[in-house]
Amino acid sequence: MKPVRVVVAGVHGYGRNHLANVRRLAAAGRAELAGVCDTLSPSPGLDVPFSADLPSLIAETGAEVAVIATPIHTHAPLAVAALRAGAHVLLEKPPAPSVEEFERISAAVAETGLACQVGFQSLGSAAVPAAAGVLGEPLRGVGVAGSWTRPFTYYSRAPWAGHRRLDGVDVMDGALTNPFAHATATALAVAGADTASSVEGVELELYRANAISCDDTSSARLRLADGTVIAITVSLCGDRRTEPYLHLHGETRSALLFYTLDEIEVDGVRTGFDRVDLLGNLLAHIREEAELLVPLERTGGFTRLLDEIRRAPDPLPVDGFRTEPSRLVLPGIEGLVARAAAELKTLSELGFPGGPGSRAATGPKTVRSETVRSETVRSETVRSETVRSETVWPETVLRAGSRQVATYLQRGDLQPTDAPRPHLHPVRTLGGTVVTESRPADHVHHFGASVAISDVNGVNFWGGSTYVPGTGPRILPNHGRQRRRSLRPVPGGFAESLDWVGPDGTVLASEERTLTTRVLPGAWALDVAFTLDNRTGAPLSIQSSACKGRTGAGYGGFFWRAPKDSTGLEVFTEGTSGERAVHGGLSPWLALTCDDWSLLFVQTLGLDPWFVRVAEYPGVGPALAWDAPLSVPDRLERAIAVVVADGRLTTRRASALAAELLTS
Repeated sequence: MKPVRVVVAGVHGYGRNHLANVRRLAAAGRAELAGVCDTLSPSPGLDVPFSADLPSLIAETGAEVAVIATPIHTHAPLAVAALRAGAHVLLEKPPAPSVEEFERISAAVAETGLACQVGFQSLGSAAVPAAAGVLGEPLRGVGVAGSWTRPFTYYSRAPWAGHRRLDGVDVMDGALTNPFAHATATALAVAGADTASSVEGVELELYRANAISCDDTSSARLRLADGTVIAITVSLCGDRRTEPYLHLHGETRSALLFYTLDEIEVDGVRTGFDRVDLLGNLLAHIREEAELLVPLERTGGFTRLLDEIRRAPDPLPVDGFRTEPSRLVLPGIEGLVARAAAELKTLSELGFPGGPGSRAATGPKTVRSETVRSETVRSETVRSETVRSETVWPETVLRAGSRQVATYLQRGDLQPTDAPRPHLHPVRTLGGTVVTESRPADHVHHFGASVAISDVNGVNFWGGSTYVPGTGPRILPNHGRQRRRSLRPVPGGFAESLDWVGPDGTVLASEERTLTTRVLPGAWALDVAFTLDNRTGAPLSIQSSACKGRTGAGYGGFFWRAPKDSTGLEVFTEGTSGERAVHGGLSPWLALTCDDWSLLFVQTLGLDPWFVRVAEYPGVGPALAWDAPLSVPDRLERAIAVVVADGRLTTRRASALAAELLTS
């Protein structure tokens, strides 16, 4: 089948991801990068035609598809121009900043008979249609919760960032309309209300803590024609990033859809689903007449909400935030957002921004848009206080006895080069000291404690660079990801099923993993066991960088990254101490200690050499392929126990604990 020629417009921001995706599809023989369009010169190394004129570029290259990843206010003119130049379009979300602009694109689609797919990637997930029927009863409402953190630099990333309008042109770069646009689109899709006519009424509460003109913290409540309620509450002023989700309400049951992860949680069990790449789907539509997943008309309901936000009064400024060197934080906003989704309420109904006792006096009126009337709200500064909320963010946590000691994360914001995978972070001692580090500046692909391998049949499941013999470390398009199939509670923790998926979608291995805890005198222990089953039909080859010639770089397997700022770091085994002495050694246990905490690693199934770093950064893990490839014809099984303790363990105490774990 002839590859589809593709041009990409906008290659200096999110468009870089589209370039990488075109290259991935090109490697599979499905696409060809024909050219790039931008107002700025492209990055070096792009050996394809370049132009600032998209229609001319399409004509010059004979492109069949134009990917448009430019600022929001340029979407309509560029999409219309590309369609009239004869190219199908993949248009980044949101499709347009107003209903009028949306209708311009719709008219061009009808006029040309070409396709316009909108880049709401979450709508390519099989979790969306599954969520529609997961409750086994009618859907009464959908709560949407999103709480992220954004630095000040986020609002200076481009001239239009943080603006509602720029030089008289609608931009609409607010929390509801850009970073959390997927949340609204997904909720409408689950409710079967994609079109504008499905939305009967909109209530809005728009706030801002940052010195911007658009909203960074907001609520929107949509009432659909069939009576379903969609209540959306989001903020970019959270204390930390949390995975956004949809809270699905039936008459008697509820469920959670984590749309960035393609996972649904019902009765404490999470199930993972596949996702179809939207550019790949567009190519299949062109060559094989596959049905488009996100045609323009499917985003009419979202555009209706965006237009209501566009016509609403400016967001109310709030204070009471905490100012940090790089960002603003609204204390307690995560709990309010989760509670709003659980109760299908807006922020003001929960006491924000003036607190439960003062809402009536200082809170804003809700802006309501119905078919016959709308209310407006005066612009004023209102004070935000921390509002108590008993609702907590739904996370997968491990407990030792009654104490929460670890969070098990699957992040939806990672790039392919991170080799996305579930990981533990933060992990704490019983005294509350954090003993993991995630995404440190020295190795941004280190994620607390996880199972990661640098080379499985040539696929990088570690993240970062790949060591190339004779060349050295290089970033290659060879990163895989661990895709969750299910996560379910078991006594003491969780059992998980995963697929190890290559960049082309091939499942190389399936994995069964358990993570459980036990309480010890003055400490607690984490037990991790994993079984990899080969799914390729031929022996799996597991390699480390050391196998390819990088001396001492035998990492790969279970790996624990500890905090770099820990003082007094020491490492020892039964009879050896010091990084150089224990690195590569074979010992059933190894201890990494510092002034504040100790970690005792005990290999309870299998015995592999230890990979150890202390001077450069603190990290420990058994190395599956220390200096020679490991062949896995059928199955690989390993297990490790990690004692997490406050203070510094002595060699005698560590040896006694290790003996106990090895015999229990």
